Amino acid sequence: MHTDHFFDPSAFLYQEYRDTSKQQEIEQRRQRDNLFPGVNAGTMVADSGVMSPPVLQLQLRNSAQSLTLWQNLEAVQESGLLTQLPQKEIIMQEAMFELVTSEASYYKSLEILETHFLRNPILVNTLSQSDMHFLFSNIEEVMKASERFLMDLEHRIEKSILISDVCDIVYNHAVGHFGVFITYVINQVYQEKNYRQGNQQFREAMATLEKHSCVKGLTFTSFLILPFQRITRLKLLVQVSLTGQYVLGLNPIVKECNEGVRKMSRTEELISIEKTLEFKSKSVPIISHSRWLLKKGEVQLMVGPKSTRTMRSRKLHQPVYLFLFNNLLLVTKRSGDKFQVLDSCTRAMLRTEDLEDQGQQLANVFNLKLLENQDERQVNYMLKTSSMSDKLRWICALTPNRRTRFTSTSAHQTDSPQVQCIQSYSAQEPDELSTEMADILNLLETTDDGWMMGERLHDGERGWFPSRVVEEIQSKEVRAQNLREAFRIQQAHEGALHTGTRIGVRAGRHAPKGSSVSKS
Repeated sequence: MHTDHFFDPSAFLYQEYRDTSKQQEIEQRRQRDNLFPGVNAGTMVADSGVMSPPVLQLQLRNSAQSLTLWQNLEAVQESGLLTQLPQKEIIMQEAMFELVTSEASYYKSLEILETHFLRNPILVNTLSQSDMHFLFSNIEEVMKASERFLMDLEHRIEKSILISDVCDIVYNHAVGHFGVFITYVINQVYQEKNYRQGNQQFREAMATLEKHSCVKGLTFTSFLILPFQRITRLKLLVQVSLTGQYVLGLNPIVKECNEGVRKMSRTEELISIEKTLEFKSKSVPIISHSRWLLKKGEVQLMVGPKSTRTMRSRKLHQPVYLFLFNNLLLVTKRSGDKFQVLDSCTRAMLRTEDLEDQGQQLANVFNLKLLENQDERQVNYMLKTSSMSDKLRWICALTPNRRTRFTSTSAHQTDSPQVQCIQSYSAQEPDELSTEMADILNLLETTDDGWMMGERLHDGERGWFPSRVVEEIQSKEVRAQNLREAFRIQQAHEGALHTGTRIGVRAGRHAPKGSSVSKS
């Protein structure tokens, strides 16, 4: 490997590189949003002294001395290219250079995963051969794919200080070698389970290994999830800066990774839930390939005061536990570790009605109507939640066709609220959305107690997240540019498929997921 020609391998692990790069993206948008709210992307305001976004982007990248930049290479500075090339071309050079340097950083982190963890006798002696396989999966094949990819990128970048297009390299490796990512990512469910179930000796060995200086205070799990983070990040890096026919080879890989993880985790979750359910009368089969959990949790069923002689006997509500799947609702009562099923209804036969707060006893209350329950009767439940955001989240989940405040993220829309993520968030509930730093989302719903529902522009995924992890994009021009970029990428994907372009591991099998949402 020759990464030291342009990149210091000792400088960054990929986890650090990735965070630094994303923080730069956030800062660039902040500058455009706050300092130049009226400037269109890619334009210069004459005689005003205001920089265009490309110039600003280079200045911000250059001010962060922590990341190596193409323009700072000695050979580039001595060549005179920086005074000859237009700013957009310099931005393109930086994008391709970042693709290579970030891959070098990623490979360095994978090497630590292999040498410090996978091959370490301390760890090997604590686990059986099958447990080691479950924990590390096919990471060695993933490493080989990364090594081949990096070597080809380096070879291209070393041919000339002016980097030629690397899209063909990305495409060839996506089609020929990146299928190993799918196998690795799908096995993540088993990785997590084996990691959690490790014996005491394993936990002590892991604690020792994590203290070593080579991991720089990072956790073992941060190394395990690297391949999934990399393939997703690689797609974003490429499609934002280098979109072309070649790049589309990455899309099926990322899509199959996402779908594979979903299927495995959903099946595991259904098996776990079914073990806890007790049906008193009509049993409902839970495990199905076409079913998954959307939301679960306890709410209060309003039953009204009982006709008793003493006020102390009055009970206005009792706890019930709801399991909401994509096509089924179960109303249950918790009994220790088990849940007794009281009622059930298909999701299509559910209706909700939001009720105005009427004092503390009737705060956060809504009506849930089962048009046809398990006994083929219509039933109405008045339910009380613990907070306003929880009420709104239940209503949105139970009746998805309910109109949200902003229902479309189509690029044809003139404007809609947007936020960018300033810190990562891991979903804690099925209706939540895991976010990464620098993600851009269209805002669909907000609550006064700190929650938002949004749709991510680059993949159309929806869900709830805390408002503390995002900041609003104020500039209308920046919001419009973000929508145009998302629409441009969507159109490129659709155009490639329309012309019969064969891409990815299983050519033409998956239609790309668009960024627009049909209005409800």
